[in-house]
Amino acid sequence: MKVTPKARPARDRPTAQGNGFIWLTDPENFASLECQGYTNLAHSPEVSTAVNTISRLVGAMTIHLMQNTAQGDVRVKNELSRVVDIEPNKFMSRSNLMQWIVRTLYLEGRGNAVVLPRTERGYLRELRPIPAAYTAFVPDGLFGYRVEIAGREYDPASLLHFAVNPGSFYPWKGEGWTLTLSDVANNLKQAAATEKGFMSSKWKPGVIIRVDAFVDEMSSPEGRDRLLDKYVLNSEAGKPWILPADQMSVEQIKPLTLSDLALADFVKLDKQTVAAILGVPPFVLGVGDFKRDEWNNFIATTIMPLAQIIEQELTRKLLYGEDYFFRFNSRSLLNYSMDELVKAGTEMVDRAALRRNEWRDWMGLPPDPEMDELLILENYIPSTRAGDQNKLNS
Repeated sequence: MKVTPKARPARDRPTAQGNGFIWLTDPENFASLECQGYTNLAHSPEVSTAVNTISRLVGAMTIHLMQNTAQGDVRVKNELSRVVDIEPNKFMSRSNLMQWIVRTLYLEGRGNAVVLPRTERGYLRELRPIPAAYTAFVPDGLFGYRVEIAGREYDPASLLHFAVNPGSFYPWKGEGWTLTLSDVANNLKQAAATEKGFMSSKWKPGVIIRVDAFVDEMSSPEGRDRLLDKYVLNSEAGKPWILPADQMSVEQIKPLTLSDLALADFVKLDKQTVAAILGVPPFVLGVGDFKRDEWNNFIATTIMPLAQIIEQELTRKLLYGEDYFFRFNSRSLLNYSMDELVKAGTEMVDRAALRRNEWRDWMGLPPDPEMDELLILENYIPSTRAGDQNKLNS
């Protein structure tokens, strides 16, 4: 039995509230305003900008091989530190490798990046990045897993597996932010398509010429073109138009703009959402102004936790000595003013906690052979002569 749905009674239909507008267009022009298909996060300008900013900052930090001694942590320079910090392989620098790792974590790898170390006679020779398309993570037992690279299985202990945003079901596997960002990326893509459609649409006349319908030329497109050629197009630039008053008049209209759709407000909100999810300041995506405190907080809460994931994986997979570890140098990323560096250096030099050459290194100046002593107050005498001060001998 066929059941025909009944129309909703008019009294139950909601009444329109407030003002609105009707947007009509033909199917050909509607195609320029609609957005279809899958949106790759790497193709989203906002997501790509945020990820590129994070990857550049991580790649800009030097990686120090440190040793824990009784006097504190000291930097060690040897062949191992050179491979990790300067020349991970013969085709890439450390900066490029770190940028690749971060981009793979955020985009193609969906929270995972794999690097294959190559050793010879127990010495590390190079670090080879493995594209995310070649890798697969296979669960093994209740908790363990194996890594497949182009069909070949590897023990995770023999690889560098970097993971961010660990999953709830497989804690060893990163989940990234693909699902979280997918809806926002689609909204931004739709906004870009709408803006492009508006800018290229032909339904945006700046001037409308109203012509008497009884004029013979109005009956055909060729006749309307002749009217334009006769009264409008043949005029020189800046020359007034001479039109018959009883047959036509000129009116200027204002077409529907992007401001009428409040598109800029929606785009700003989506950009702020992307910035909040990825942990970057909104001004990185063009929203708001630069703020130094916000930038330094971004370094401390987004860049350094990501750098620590890389540090810990390098330390536990590449080093055997318990007193050795890798550490990123993050101080170069913080935004300091020259006055702050001078003030902090002065106070530490006055208290014999800093040598002047170390202070010069803060300022980006070369060392001076006469500025390697620890000084102390009272005319900045060397710390070894602190007991010779006049106020003590008087």
